[in-house]
Formats: sequence, C-alpha cells, structure tokens
Amino acid sequence: MTDINLEEALGNSCQATVKSSKRITSDNTDEIRELHLSIDEPAFRCMAGQNIGVLVPGPHPFGNEFHHRYYTIAGMHTEDAENVEIEILVRRCFYIDEVSGESYPGISSNYLCDAIPGEQITITGPYKAAFRVPADKGSNLLMIGTGTGIAPFRTLVKSIYDQHGDWQGKVRLFYGAKSGLDTLYMNDQNSDLTNYYDEATFKAYSAINPRPRMDASVALGNSLAENSAETWALMQEPNTYVYLAGLKKQVAVLDKVMSKVAGSEAAWQALRKQLAREGRWAELTFQ
Repeated sequence: MTDINLEEALGNSCQATVKSSKRITSDNTDEIRELHLSIDEPAFRCMAGQNIGVLVPGPHPFGNEFHHRYYTIAGMHTEDAENVEIEILVRRCFYIDEVSGESYPGISSNYLCDAIPGEQITITGPYKAAFRVPADKGSNLLMIGTGTGIAPFRTLVKSIYDQHGDWQGKVRLFYGAKSGLDTLYMNDQNSDLTNYYDEATFKAYSAINPRPRMDASVALGNSLAENSAETWALMQEPNTYVYLAGLKKQVAVLDKVMSKVAGSEAAWQALRKQLAREGRWAELTFQ
C-alpha cells in the first residue's frame, strides 16, 4: 500500500510528535517497535483500526520527494479535546536486492524505528479501515496474519467483545511468527488478546517457525494446514468474513493450503472470488 497522490496527501497532512518508542521483541529476533504518537490537531479525528500514512522526506531513490507508507492504528486515546494519542506497530525491514544480494534498509520502517521521543513526523489521513465488524453478531470472522499484521486484528477482536458484546459467531485468528518471542500481543508482556481466550466463540492459533530465520508465512501455512478442514467448512458458510493482514506472500500460502483441502485450485479460487464478490473478503498486505 504505497500508491499516493502527493498533492492530496500533503493537503491532508499534519504533524505528530513521538511520545514513546518501545521495542516489544527480543534482541535475537526481528525488531518490532510500538510507537505512541501525539497529534495536536483539532481537525484530526480517527478510530482504532483505521490507517494513517507516514510521509518520509527525501530525496529518495528514483528521485521522489517523499516516501509514503500506511500503518494501522493499533490503539488510541484522547488526551483532551484537541489532542489525540495513537499507537502503531512498526517492524524494522530490510530488503535484499535480487541481483546483487545486497541488503537495503526499508525507508519508512527504519525512519520510524529510529525516531526518538520529541521528534516530529508528518502523517496523512486517517484512511478508512480495511476491516469492518459485520452488523450481524452471528457472523463468523476468520483472521489470518503475520508480523505486524496482528495490529488491525487486535483492534477488531477488542471491538467485537468489548464494544459490541455477546458475539455469537465464531472468531478464528491464525497468526504466523518467526519465533515464540515474535508473537506480538500474544505473550506475557503484551497480552491484549489473551483476555479473550475465555470467550466461547474465540480461538487463536499462534504458529511458530520450525527453524530460525524462516519466514513467518511458513509457520502460518503449517497451522492453516493442521486446521484446514475447519477453515474450509467455515469459509463455505454464507455469514463468514475472511480478513488477511501482514506479508503479501501469505496470500500464496493460503491459496496453496486451501486448494488442497478444496480438491483443486479451481474450486478454491471459485470460493475466494465469491467471498470477494459478496464483500466478505478483505486484505491489508505489504511486501
């Protein structure tokens, strides 16, 4: 999600001050930080689950003046009538050049991970949330994510059980991680989601990679395969919504697993297209 009309974005931008930046993963796994941003702009109004854009000033490779990247608002609270504080999760990313094999830092992620308290950054938005809570409390939700893709699902689950209440549909969360220390908001220190484990309709499947340095989507694929029968049955119910967030490659992982349980790739693609056509399929993915 990087496409942007620069003039529109600049016209819908404001300054945010970094209040705090805390690493929430161990030193021996990928660095993921929780940033709290304070926005002293009366016109800025948002909700958890919506997205903001971050504008990183250039110059940048390919000559662009700004680099723009979207992040999900994982949490928020209003400090006073004119000041809002939001929370975002950022993974420090590096990209490997396929030709040279050299590693390059991700522009937005490293910019944010290096930001210190008191520093100002330019944000745009807010933008419409990628995932919505269905109007019918009997609807089923199937959420599939990796890495910081947990952020919008954390918000969604909290909304379902804290704000809507008495949810009757099944809520299933599949989350792939590189290591046990990488299970964001599902460990002792950040246990938001564990608050809902007692809910009769909620189940979470946190999958950890079998070998170090493997991609989180590998663990996710293993977990989906182990529970493919239930997942396939759930997807065929007319009131099931399927949401994907995190690494784009996890879509291919899901396609592979579901094609197998469906009996063919054609059968799975037919169901996937039906879900999208009926507004019951949504993605918020990145490279």
